[in-house]
Amino acid sequence: MREGHVLVTGGARGLGRRVALFLAERGYALTINYRESQKEAEDLVEAIRRGGGDAGAAQGDVGRPDEAAALVAKAQEERGPVDVLVHGAGPFERRKVALADTPLDLWQGMLEGNLGSAFYLCRALLPGMRERRFGRLIFFGFAEVEGNPGWPGRGPYAAAKAGLLSLVRTLSLEEAPYGITANLITPGDIRDPWKEKSIAEAVAVRVEEPLGRPGTGEDVARAVAFLAGKDAGYVTGSVVAVTGGLLPLRD
Repeated sequence: MREGHVLVTGGARGLGRRVALFLAERGYALTINYRESQKEAEDLVEAIRRGGGDAGAAQGDVGRPDEAAALVAKAQEERGPVDVLVHGAGPFERRKVALADTPLDLWQGMLEGNLGSAFYLCRALLPGMRERRFGRLIFFGFAEVEGNPGWPGRGPYAAAKAGLLSLVRTLSLEEAPYGITANLITPGDIRDPWKEKSIAEAVAVRVEEPLGRPGTGEDVARAVAFLAGKDAGYVTGSVVAVTGGLLPLRD
C-alpha cells in the first residue's frame, strides 16, 4: 500500500539519498530532485525501482521561482499530489568569508538557495495540500540554530537558516487549520561517508562522541519518516535535533 508521495530536494546524494531510500522502503513514492547530480539521481531511482519502489528523478534549481514551480508541477503530473516535502537542497560555502568581504553573489546565493527556495516550493505546494487538508513540510537547519548563534565566516548561510526557522514556525501556525505541519530537523556533525550510511554500519565504529558511534544518514531518515507520517499530526513548529548529544562544531 502506497503511503504517499514525497518530493525530496537535493535527494541524489548525502543525507537526501539515505532519506529517499528509507522512505521508499516504507512504501512512499519518491520524486528525487537534483540540480547537477543527474547520474547519482538516476542511479538512486534505479535502486529504488529494483527494490520494488516507485521513484523518478527531476532536475531543477529550486532557488529559482520558476524552476521550483516547474519541479512541483512535474512531480505531481508524474506521481500524483505531493503529500510530503523533504527540502534537503541548500548551498553551503566551504570557504570562510567575513560578512564585510562577502561578494553579493555569495550572499544572494545563500539566501535564495536556503531560504528563498523553501518559500518558492511552499507557494507551489500549499494550494493542493490545503485542498486535501494534509501536508508535511520538513526542512533542514544546523544544530542549535534556534538560538540564532553567530557563525564567523558563515554569515550568509547562518542568516538564511535562522530565517528558515522563522518561516517554518510561521507556516506551522498559518497552515495548522488545514492539517499541514512544518518542522525543522537539525542534524549534528554528520560528515561523509556517514551521510549515506546505515546505523548498522556505524555501530562497529568507536568514536569519542556521547553515544560512542558516528551519526548517520539513517538517524536523520528515521526522524524524517516520523515527521512525514500521519502519527506526527500534532508535531509542528518544532526543531528536531539529531545530534547524538554532540555539541556542534563550528568550523
